[in-house]
Amino acid sequence: MLDRLPESALEPSHFTHRHGPVPTPGPGEALVRTVLLSVDPANRAWMNGPTYRPQLVAGDVMAAYALAEVVDPGKSALAPGSVVFCDTGWQEYAAIPAATAMPVPIQTALTHHLSTLGLTGMTAYFGLLEIGAPAPGETVVVSAAAGATGNVVGQIARIKGARVVGISSSDAKRRMLEDELGFDATVSHRSPTFKEDLAAACPDGIDVYFDNVGGDILNFCMRLLNERGRVVCCGGLSSYDQPAPPVDAAMVPLKIVTHRLRMEGFIVLDYMSEWPAAGAEMAAWIDSGELRVLEDVIDGLEQAPTALIGLLAGENLGKRMVRVGPDPVPV
Repeated sequence: MLDRLPESALEPSHFTHRHGPVPTPGPGEALVRTVLLSVDPANRAWMNGPTYRPQLVAGDVMAAYALAEVVDPGKSALAPGSVVFCDTGWQEYAAIPAATAMPVPIQTALTHHLSTLGLTGMTAYFGLLEIGAPAPGETVVVSAAAGATGNVVGQIARIKGARVVGISSSDAKRRMLEDELGFDATVSHRSPTFKEDLAAACPDGIDVYFDNVGGDILNFCMRLLNERGRVVCCGGLSSYDQPAPPVDAAMVPLKIVTHRLRMEGFIVLDYMSEWPAAGAEMAAWIDSGELRVLEDVIDGLEQAPTALIGLLAGENLGKRMVRVGPDPVPV
């Protein structure tokens, strides 16, 4: 659980591990066993203040989405032994509102339903296609491009015929994005010549910028946007664990007006009714080899704090998750 709120960078000492009895579900609840915990930058943002959910406070079970097995459905229509996507938090067993659990028809490896066919893959799919709406030949730039969402954004943009430029943090990640995922170009935001490198990688400007980080990278990408450009506001990783430079208040409004830009945020949970259709399309891309799944699985609930801290430091490739228990036996 969250032992105390961080005032700066997150550390393992901000968490504590406690043992307790398996909860008893109350009216309208179901008992589930956590199998795979999703580790996301948003976990850190929830400590900073209210978002689309209340702020976490000291003493709370650390919040997280997960794939879980239904142990006791209560009076709900959930099937015992089935897999659901739900908000369990960092715990082995959880009593959750049954109405909030989304059944997951297992089509492939269970981990895929938390990565490319799950929360982060759906974030990439709907953010890019519904808000970014890239046309063939347009230039799409994505930050945190080797992360859980960014790598899928880039691959979908490539599938849709766009030219894809990824912003990442290391030469190893850049090589992977270009050689294995088909990105057209990549740049490192840690390079002293980052701005020059990005401008050179986007000689015709930027049509869609998928923003996962905010801060200075957002400020500079805004300067390269073409008329009718779109900014997909997905996250602000640069400000979750440390103070970040503010958006350029003088430049951004003027640029939005003069270049008729669209800058829009979204929450992927708003699209949950459309997840099955999107998942079917994504699964077909995986089966055909057009879309590669990148996953980073860490074993053991006790590893959740270091898994999140490492994610914030950018050590992951693809979707990071924590395996809490064995996969359910198919029913």
